[in-house]
Amino acid sequence: MFLYPAIDLLGGRCVRLKQGDYSRETVFSDDPAAVARRWVEQGADRIHVVDLDGAKAGKPVNGDVIRKIIAAADVPVQLGGGIRTDADLDAVFSWGVRWAVLGSKALKEPDWLRAAAEKRPGRVVLGLDAKDGYVATEGWLDVSRVKAVDLARRVQDAPLAAVVSTDIATDGMMAGPNFAALAEMKAAVTLPVIASGGVSSADDVLRLAQLGLPGAIIGRALYDGAIDLSEVLQLVRATAVPDRRLL
Repeated sequence: MFLYPAIDLLGGRCVRLKQGDYSRETVFSDDPAAVARRWVEQGADRIHVVDLDGAKAGKPVNGDVIRKIIAAADVPVQLGGGIRTDADLDAVFSWGVRWAVLGSKALKEPDWLRAAAEKRPGRVVLGLDAKDGYVATEGWLDVSRVKAVDLARRVQDAPLAAVVSTDIATDGMMAGPNFAALAEMKAAVTLPVIASGGVSSADDVLRLAQLGLPGAIIGRALYDGAIDLSEVLQLVRATAVPDRRLL
């Protein structure tokens, strides 16, 4: 199982939001690159970055900071937030990003998502942020009437790297993931499903591994000290076989 420490960027700083609400922000560091180095020193072999400014603006915004994170971490970086065009994809990949997470554009233009993945097989991740099971977009500011599992089924035959499945209600709340929704998503698609939102303890991580999920993104629990990254990495590496599709 792969664990992805999360670095959310707002105004060039490392922050965490509660339930995707930009008004409920906690600043953890003015130096996101140093944060990335810390997680790698504790054993992280990948980093998940969200450009929150980009999600609101509809285009990547924090390019300079993201390049510094990539240089400092020296491990594969997954990036989401505001990536809406082929030019955006070309730009973020030129920065050294390994995987690009597409969410809003996937809902609005699933055929474009498919074409983007076909041009860049194994480099595009479908990001499904859901509220009450329905896809939320534009930095979680808008909620559609399309079910997350239905959208995932529609595009799962494209050469995507994975699906990142986030339940907004659990994100940043330190109350555990939505295990039922994650199990439903895993059953619905053949793609690797990466859990996101609410992972708040080592027990949560182990339960996700027991569900057969090959990856989990961890945010606030790392910053608050509820999860010791080194310890939980040792646990999952001892009990779960990595999904080679996420290498």
